[in-house]
Amino acid sequence: MRNKRIFTFITFLTLFVGAFIASVNTYGAEVTATESAEETTEELTEKSVSDLVAGDEEKAPAQKVGKEGMTPVYGTDIADGTYPIEVESSSSMFRITKAELTVSDGAMSAVITLGGKGYLKLFMGTGEEAVVAEESDYANYVEDADGAYTYEIAVEALNKELECTGFSKRKEKWYDHQICFDASTLPAEALLIELPAEDTSTEEAVDDGTEKAECGTTLKTQALEQAEIDVENGTYKIEVDLAGGSGKATVETPATITVEGKLAVATIVWSSQNYDYMIVNEEKYLPVNTEGNSTFEIPVLLFDEEMPVVADTVAMGTPHEIEYTLTFHTDSMEKEESSDIMEIAAVVAVLLLTVGSLALVKKRKHVK
Repeated sequence: MRNKRIFTFITFLTLFVGAFIASVNTYGAEVTATESAEETTEELTEKSVSDLVAGDEEKAPAQKVGKEGMTPVYGTDIADGTYPIEVESSSSMFRITKAELTVSDGAMSAVITLGGKGYLKLFMGTGEEAVVAEESDYANYVEDADGAYTYEIAVEALNKELECTGFSKRKEKWYDHQICFDASTLPAEALLIELPAEDTSTEEAVDDGTEKAECGTTLKTQALEQAEIDVENGTYKIEVDLAGGSGKATVETPATITVEGKLAVATIVWSSQNYDYMIVNEEKYLPVNTEGNSTFEIPVLLFDEEMPVVADTVAMGTPHEIEYTLTFHTDSMEKEESSDIMEIAAVVAVLLLTVGSLALVKKRKHVK
């Protein structure tokens, strides 16, 4: 009887320990699965962020905005109202052509107009912050009466470098920029304080010719609507003239253009391998080749008149953006036969030669 009790006790103890171990294993598996899922989610989040934010190699060189030691100006320092103001941008591909600042009870906002139509929305912050932000935090574009893209953004302070990222329509990525609202360009009656003497306007800060050239923000980078050309889809050769720079650089002519849906893309081959990017219509284009002279595929914005472009050269050691114009002459356009047609023509020619040869041999045999 005693042995039976011991056996029963051992059996219950074994079952209890087994159940406890099973529950621990289950909990451990759940924790491991949760951690694994969290790690996977984290990896996916990091990947999605990197896929949606442009890297430095995809952006034009950034320029410093504002002036060292500038004193920030806040909404409480400005009388309520709406005022025109100048805004400096760190990138020639993110040129702000017009801005209106509105101040109300110490809060500031601005409606800014960009020189191009490349950005669907803006976010006051970095691209990484924009990726995880709420949709309501974005400033979507609104077309004004002239068709230009405008955006309403919050302004933390004037005379301060602010992060502003834009979502590219074509690249579908966030591109980071820095902007600075210049308080010295406000009407005198708007300011409730006196600006320190060292807080000169950004316009004065780039008055020197060298600094202005490095900035790269000129009228020649302004956006244009791409011109349509009324020809059938296909590949064409077209004469192109290059002007600007020192006059030493050239491009290959005739150039090749591809037309699809009345819009043309040109293949531009430079006389040097030292061009590392071009800017057309405020968009940056990288070379399509890795060897030989620098070659780019760019949209043709204008025909039979000068089309402004910027090309960055490293020939002088330090990168320099140089302004050029390209003129595409439509009276020189000649359509190239497609390779398929050429191949068919070659096959037909071979067949005709073969049939002709056989017919000639047969005729000679008949004569004999």
